[in-house]
Amino acid sequence: MTTLVGLDLAGRRVVVVGAGPVGVRRARRFVEDGAHVVLVDPEPSAEARRVASHGDVSLLARAVEEPDLHGAWLVVAATSDAGLNARVAAWCEAHRTWCVNASEGASGSARVAASSTHGDLRVGVVNQGPPDPRRAAAVRDAVGRYIESGQVDLRRHRAGEGRVVLVGSGPGAAGLVTTAGREALATADVVVTDRLGATWLLEQLPEDVEVVDVGKSPTNHPVPQEEINRILVEHAAAGRTVVRFKGGDPYVFGRGGEEVHACRAAGIPVEVVPGITSAFSVPALAGIPVTQRGVATSVLVTSGHAGADPATTGALAAGATVVLLMAVSSLPQICAAALADGVDPDLPVAAIEKGSTALERVTRATVSTAAAVMADAGVRPPAIVVLGRVAAEGFLDDPVCRTPERGGAGDP
Repeated sequence: MTTLVGLDLAGRRVVVVGAGPVGVRRARRFVEDGAHVVLVDPEPSAEARRVASHGDVSLLARAVEEPDLHGAWLVVAATSDAGLNARVAAWCEAHRTWCVNASEGASGSARVAASSTHGDLRVGVVNQGPPDPRRAAAVRDAVGRYIESGQVDLRRHRAGEGRVVLVGSGPGAAGLVTTAGREALATADVVVTDRLGATWLLEQLPEDVEVVDVGKSPTNHPVPQEEINRILVEHAAAGRTVVRFKGGDPYVFGRGGEEVHACRAAGIPVEVVPGITSAFSVPALAGIPVTQRGVATSVLVTSGHAGADPATTGALAAGATVVLLMAVSSLPQICAAALADGVDPDLPVAAIEKGSTALERVTRATVSTAAAVMADAGVRPPAIVVLGRVAAEGFLDDPVCRTPERGGAGDP
């Protein structure tokens, strides 16, 4: 009978005997756990030497000796010599040191679980009978996929320290929410949500999860940012896990920095789960690459709230792509300023409404016609506006998109 136990190896000596593929893989895992790893092999592989050269692992390029195991909390015998592995396991048994025998699990006193990490949880699978690593890995992967789907309630059942997690939920499409974001949402006692992004996920939460809607629209800001900060801190201070659920990425015009600062100032633990920003993903899904070798080698992402910013017209004049967020109402002024600064009036403009969703709509114009075309089409937020040659309809079918000659213009 095997008892599954979690070992805290941080700061503790772990010896891995055998520097082949298995030994190096085990060494890397223990380094990730914070262990002081010693790798022993008379003929270490090139990969083992490379890992040791980074300072993460101490490498002894010689045959293992019993004194090498002194002070070790865990030993892994991972050589290609079953007899040597058994001898190392016997030394460990005499010293009462846990030992994993990679070639013959029955003679070792420990086994390394096939594991996956999900936030602050680690799930492991161990064979009770003879070792069968592929079987254990298959079960681990199946369990991991189930957890990552967001269908498992990961909330704490014991009282603990409150915390805040800022989660970027991407532009809204189901497949563009990161697994880390879905797992964080499954840990939430309270969700403080915007109106954009993958808000449909909130319908899958348990009924007793408190959802606080603080969403803004262009003309309606019912909950000021200072009040949002207070809500986050207040719930976390009461010992709750608070997920701040935001569209796109928290740090791309999402005021995530302000919310992190407020939490840190109040002594609240806070972390950020990045999201896929709509500035790049929405144009990509609409067939618009924001950069293209030989055409647009830089991109400026800015907010429409900045209005006719000289940086925007300067970037357009330099041939960069400009991506505007929250710019539907200010687009006429931005285009007028660009024309006044000498930007080509025929430069393409594309507005993508409700990007990544089933209601996505792309409206195309030029800098000189954008104000009238967008008004006639009734373009409304949320929309991403792209200005630049890459925004032309059928751009990816244009011969200009072929691979430039080496060293050609715009070759990065």
